[in-house]
Amino acid sequence: MAERSDAPVKQTRDDGFAGEEKRSRARDLWALAALFLKLGTVGFGGPAAHIAMMEAEVVAKRRWLSRQHFLDLVGATNLIPGPNSTEMAIHVGLLRAGWMGLIVAGMSFILPAALITLGFAAAYVRYGSLPEVSPFLEGIQPAVVAVIVGAVWRLTPAAARGPRLWVVGLGVMTAALAGMNEILALLGGGVLGAAWLAGGRGSEFEQRDGQGGTGGGGAGVVGIAVGGLGATQLAVAGAAAGAGISLGSLGLFFLKVGAVLYGSGYVLVSLIEGELVTGRGWLTQQQLLDAVAVGQVTPGPVLTTATFIGYVLAGLPGAVVATGGVFLPSFVFVAGLKPVLPRLRRSALAAVFLDAVNVSAVGLIAAVALTLGRATLTSWPAALIALTGTLLSTWRRVSPVYVILGGALVGWVLGLTA
Repeated sequence: MAERSDAPVKQTRDDGFAGEEKRSRARDLWALAALFLKLGTVGFGGPAAHIAMMEAEVVAKRRWLSRQHFLDLVGATNLIPGPNSTEMAIHVGLLRAGWMGLIVAGMSFILPAALITLGFAAAYVRYGSLPEVSPFLEGIQPAVVAVIVGAVWRLTPAAARGPRLWVVGLGVMTAALAGMNEILALLGGGVLGAAWLAGGRGSEFEQRDGQGGTGGGGAGVVGIAVGGLGATQLAVAGAAAGAGISLGSLGLFFLKVGAVLYGSGYVLVSLIEGELVTGRGWLTQQQLLDAVAVGQVTPGPVLTTATFIGYVLAGLPGAVVATGGVFLPSFVFVAGLKPVLPRLRRSALAAVFLDAVNVSAVGLIAAVALTLGRATLTSWPAALIALTGTLLSTWRRVSPVYVILGGALVGWVLGLTA
């Protein structure tokens, strides 16, 4: 009888624990959805700005990740193909709530931009032109510069923890400003910086990770990077003219693009121009330029340019297929990267490589801030918006969401009074 009475009690406790775990996981999923829907809706400015906003939300505000862990993710996602900011969202979701978190965070970040782009595409197909959004952009662009500067301000102490890392970061920033390819600058900073750091006995890096390791994690990430670069060459070489537009061929093209895309959104433009404009003749040059313009003026990942092109070519089904194709590889790459990252930190050699990559990534973000600043801060209102936004981001720690929304409002007001 005692055994019978004990069994239900034990089962009740187990059920209660399982129920609480399910409720906790559901809360995490809702929190991820709310956060990344918000960031996807107001995330203007490209990957550097998106990553700055994520850092403010998931590190500084919610403390879901340490700043060092966040930097590890930034460095690693820079070494694999695909849109960096989208992959950061996917990775945060995976770490926070497992495989469902991976899907929820990624989809939530992509969905607002895809729907906004879809609206632009529908208006474009119907009216043959794009709506006027320049007054808002006049305020958003300097606000984005402020958000990126704020991220550099917060990430630099965690990334540049010694004089050698400062030199590596400044060197990569200088190389990027001089026009070096982003991936080459990042890999060069990682490889050369790691060699220099590993040779500096007695430096701050001898204190890192006394366990040693095999170094297999570093080889894994570099292998992914090299494989992606090789695939890019195959994709470009394999572009061939097609006779007609089908959902299958449209989806396969954007699946290929998502699987091999490195660097900025301009690489995407190059691939589309080479195959869909010149190769297959599906798009005109003007349609391509209009698609690029939509990608620049809408929030969220610039790869939602694929949504616009898909709609122009094949309506709503085309938009769905193109969007799914271009983003699907990012989910796969992040899932494959998950087991690699812990090995990077367990290996002494791979750890200094990741340290060098991390500070190189911050150097690239700083270069983006300087480049955008030179292009954007050409009037006193823009400079004032950028200065105010920078002070709010660094001194008052105001959320980047409010900085960008405030910039848009000021730009709209200035547009009315001009």
